[in-house]
Amino acid sequence: MLELSRQVTIPDHEIEMQAVRAQGAGGQNVNKVATAIHLRFDIRASSLPEGFKEKLLALGDQRITRDGVVIIKAQSHRTQERNRTEALARLKALIKSVMYAPKKRIATRPSKGAKQRRLDSKKKRGRHKALRGKVES
Repeated sequence: MLELSRQVTIPDHEIEMQAVRAQGAGGQNVNKVATAIHLRFDIRASSLPEGFKEKLLALGDQRITRDGVVIIKAQSHRTQERNRTEALARLKALIKSVMYAPKKRIATRPSKGAKQRRLDSKKKRGRHKALRGKVES
């Protein structure tokens, strides 16, 4: 069971994991042992709340297919167990990214003193640069 928060969990039967051979260079072991993990998670058929499903499907993430299936391939570790843990962590991070709404930004303005300090520093800098001109002899 993948626990996302106290209220939201994903049962194991909704997450399909399959061991496959890893790609790329790796010597003799990579051709014999299936250490990479293909994780598949169907968003529409899951027990997630409807709001989370809609937000996940609206994401422009390349790991989510048109059918609403999340596909994650973890193959960076040498053992199947570590790759399985990494795949679950990536799925958890993906779902947690839509769980919380971003905080609304409150528009602020610079204070009168801040504006004055800015203008004073600009004038000071301008006077300093004006002294770099040609010297009349």
